[in-house]
Amino acid sequence: MNVIWRTALAFLAARRRLRRGQGLAPTAVSSIRLTTLPTDIDILRHMNNGRYLSLFDLGRWDLLVRTGLYDAMKQRGWYAVVSNETVTFRKSLVLWQRFDVESRFIGHDEKALFMEHRAVVDGEVYARVVMRARMLRRSGGTVSHEEFFGALGRPEDVPGVEDWIHDWAAASALPSTKAPAPSVWHD
Repeated sequence: MNVIWRTALAFLAARRRLRRGQGLAPTAVSSIRLTTLPTDIDILRHMNNGRYLSLFDLGRWDLLVRTGLYDAMKQRGWYAVVSNETVTFRKSLVLWQRFDVESRFIGHDEKALFMEHRAVVDGEVYARVVMRARMLRRSGGTVSHEEFFGALGRPEDVPGVEDWIHDWAAASALPSTKAPAPSVWHD
């Protein structure tokens, strides 16, 4: 339950930073400082692997708010849903350890936007997540890239998405919600 409170605090802190003139360009790297709490720890006494994704959401909120994307999306009735994520762990975060969550948009394909999140300690990457999200409308349907970039401005300096990310997104995709997706295990 503590993640809901951390989300609210991260959202309010991002709003405060935006009001203080600490907004970000859409291609900038967002950074927030966090501490590994007792509720983040598993029985092996390091951060639970599932908790990383929840805490990286805090970085995503900071980035969305400080770039102005959150307000633009809210005004238009849009929201993002994560469709793919992959996480790579390098070092463990331990109890009470301070770390930064760095977040950045890294590009898009024909259907979705890509972001990268990193857990960083003293400039060193401990874990990294690459995620793919689709933009949807509260009234139903998807938001096209033309509409998205038209409403928000297309940043010219979005880095290209590496080929392996496109390959990963294609290889890990499930059928659309309109197609059958039976659970069949193969030997």
